[in-house]
Amino acid sequence: MENNTELEIARQLVEKTGCNVFLTGKAGTGKTTFLRELRERSAKRMIVLAPTGIAAINAGGVTIHSFFQLPLSPYIPGATFSGREQKRYQFGKVKRNIIKTLDLLVIDEISMVRADLLDAVDAVMRRYRVHHQPFGGVQLLLIGDLHQLAPVVKDDEWEMMKQYYDTPYFFSSRALMSAQYQSIELKHVYRQQDSTFLELLNKIRENRADDVTLEALNRRFIAGFTPPRGSDYIRLTTHNYQAQRINDRELELLPGKAFSYRAEVEGTFPESSYPADEALTLKEGAQVMFIKNDTDKRYYNGMIGEVAYTGRDSIKVKSKDTGETIELEPAEWANAKYTLNSKTKEIEETVEGVFRQYPLRLAWAITIHKSQGLTFEHAIIDASHSFAHGQTYVALSRCKSLEGMVLGAPLNRSAVINDTTVEEFTRQAGANRPSAETITALERAYIVQILDELFGLDMLGQAMEMMIRTLTEHFYNKYHTLLTDYTNAQRAVTAMKEVAEKFGAQYRSIISTDNTTSDSLLQERIHKAAGYFATQLDALKKLYAKTRVETGNKMVRAQFDERHALLGDELTLKTKLFEYESRPDTRFSTGDYLRRKAMIVLGEETQEQPRDTRRRKTTKTSKPPKEQKIPSHKISHDMFTSGMSIERIATERRLAPGTVFGHLALYVENGSLPIDQLISQDHIDAIRNFARTHPQGVTTHEIKEAVPADITYSEIMLVKKTYDIKEPE
Repeated sequence: MENNTELEIARQLVEKTGCNVFLTGKAGTGKTTFLRELRERSAKRMIVLAPTGIAAINAGGVTIHSFFQLPLSPYIPGATFSGREQKRYQFGKVKRNIIKTLDLLVIDEISMVRADLLDAVDAVMRRYRVHHQPFGGVQLLLIGDLHQLAPVVKDDEWEMMKQYYDTPYFFSSRALMSAQYQSIELKHVYRQQDSTFLELLNKIRENRADDVTLEALNRRFIAGFTPPRGSDYIRLTTHNYQAQRINDRELELLPGKAFSYRAEVEGTFPESSYPADEALTLKEGAQVMFIKNDTDKRYYNGMIGEVAYTGRDSIKVKSKDTGETIELEPAEWANAKYTLNSKTKEIEETVEGVFRQYPLRLAWAITIHKSQGLTFEHAIIDASHSFAHGQTYVALSRCKSLEGMVLGAPLNRSAVINDTTVEEFTRQAGANRPSAETITALERAYIVQILDELFGLDMLGQAMEMMIRTLTEHFYNKYHTLLTDYTNAQRAVTAMKEVAEKFGAQYRSIISTDNTTSDSLLQERIHKAAGYFATQLDALKKLYAKTRVETGNKMVRAQFDERHALLGDELTLKTKLFEYESRPDTRFSTGDYLRRKAMIVLGEETQEQPRDTRRRKTTKTSKPPKEQKIPSHKISHDMFTSGMSIERIATERRLAPGTVFGHLALYVENGSLPIDQLISQDHIDAIRNFARTHPQGVTTHEIKEAVPADITYSEIMLVKKTYDIKEPE
C-alpha cells in the first residue's frame, strides 16, 4: 500500500489535524488495512466502534450500542426515555474518563449506521465533553462504503424518524451536518487486477449498468453449472435459508460419519455476535471456508479448503490454494471492552469474553451479507433475487476476476438496486477531496485549537459561576465573606480571559506562517504565557483549599459538593497544564499536550491528593459480586413456555431460529419439555413411520428425502435421538 496518495492524505488528516474524516472507497481499496495500521501506530487515544457485533469483532472493537449503553429503540432528537432506560446514561467514572480523554472516535462500517444512532452518540459525547460542540469536540473517523450494506430501518421506526431525518443514512445525522468533515475516497483497488472486470464493477456500483454491462456479466451465466470435483467454488446467495439448504444437502450427500464440534464460551460473549457456528458439523470431504487469519499465515479469512480428516479432537483441512494439509486447533475471538490501565493511564481493550471454535464454516454456500470483507478466487453468484441496495455489487466484488465468477442465474436490471440519495452524496463527497492548501490550513487550525484549549478559561469560569450561584442561594448570610472572596476571584479569572484572548492573537499570527510547532518564538511565548497563568491561579488555589461550609440540608450539601468538586477538577487541570508547559524542559507539541491532559484527568499524580481521599480509597469496601447471569438457553425456554413461538423468540433475542430450537432441544433431551410441544405430532409421526420401514437403521438424509419438505434436519435429528432411531451399521 506504498505510494497511495489518498491513504497518505487520510493519515495526515487523522494524525496532524482535528478535523473529522469520512474514509470511503470501493471494495478492496484497503480501508480495513488502514484502520489496522492506524491502531498500531497512532499516538492518539482512540476507540474503535462498529454497528453490529460481527463487524465490531472484525474491526477489533466493540459495538456502538454497547460502549454508549444505548437502547435498541430509535433515537429522536430532544426525546427522553422513561423507567429503566434513564439509567443507561449513568456511566461510571472509568467510562466517563475514557470519553473525556478521547482524541479519536473511529466508527467502522459506517454505511450500516443510522442517522439517529449517530445523533445518540453525539448526545452522550456532549454530556461528558464540550456540550456546545458536535460530538463533544472529539475527532471522528468514519470508515465505510455506502454502496455496500445499508442501515436497517423498520417501517414503524421510519414513521417516527422521518419527521426529523431526510434519510436513514449516517450523513443525515443532525450532529454530523453541523460538523465540518473531509471526505477521502480511496481509488486503488488491491483485490481485482482485471481492468475489464473493474470497469463492469464500477458501473454496477455507480448505477451506470446498461444493456452492454449486463450482457458482459451474463456471459458468465452457465445453466446447471456443477463445480468440478475438488475445486474451490463457493456459492453466494441472497437469503440465509438458501445457503443453509445447500450446505445441509451437500453435507448429507457425503459418505462417512459426521462429527460435531461445540464452541467453548468464557465470560460474556453475546450469541448474536458469535463469529462462528456454536455447533460445527463436518465430514471428511466437506468444503469449508476459513473465517479467521492465521497468525502463522497458513490460512486466511476467506480461504477455501476441503476437510481431510475429522476426529473427536482434531480436524485437518487441505487448502485448495496451496494443496497443503493444515492441522487445526480451535481459534479464539475476543469480545472486548475499553478500560483504563491504572498504571499507564492508557485506554486499553479488556477481554470481557472469549469464543473458541475451529475457524471454519461450511462453504458450498454462504450469504452475500456474510461474504462482505472476503475475497474468492472462484464463486457462483445467485444475486438475481437481490432485495437491498448494494447487494449485487457486494456479491460481484468478492471475486478477484471475471473468469473466476459464474452466475447461478442471469442478472437483470431489477437485481441492481441503488439508492439515488447515496449516489448523490457519494458524488459530492468525491468532488470535495481536500487540496494541499486545505490540509496545511487544517494542520495550522489544529495547533490553534489545542492552544485555545490550553489557554481557554471558559470551563473554569463556568465552574466558578456555578459555585458562586450555590453560595449566593444557600450560604449568603452565614458565609458572606467567602462569597465576596469568590466574587473577587471571578473578576480575576475574567481579567485572565482578556489576557488569554490577546495572547491568542499572537500565537495565531505566528502559526499563520508555519503549520508546525517548531517555531522558536512560538515555543518561547507558550512557555512564558503558561508560567504567567500558573502564577495568576495561585490565589484561586488558596481560596479553594480553604473553602469549607456546614449545612444540615442534604440536598444543599449534595449540590455544594458536586459544584465544589467540579471547580476543583477544572482548577487542577488548568494549574497542572500551565505548570507543565512552563517547565524549562517542556517543548510544546499537540501530541505531548494531549497525553499530559489525559494523565491529569485520569489522576496519575495521586501523590497530590489530600490524605483523607487516599485513605478512603485504600479502605474502600469491595463491590458485591455481580448477579449470576441467566443462561441463554433458559431465557429461550422461559419465553417459549410463556407462549411465544420460536420465530418470535428469535426476533426478540436477535438470534437465528435454529439457535433457539437448539436451546429448547436441550430441555427435550433432559425430559423437562415434551417433544410434541416443540415439534408437531404430524412431523413426529412422519419421521417415525418412515424409520419403522428401515429396521436396520436409517440416515437423517434418507428421512429428509422421504418426508414433507417443511420438516427440518433439526427436527429429524431430535426425533431420532428422542425415540432412539438407529443409524445404519
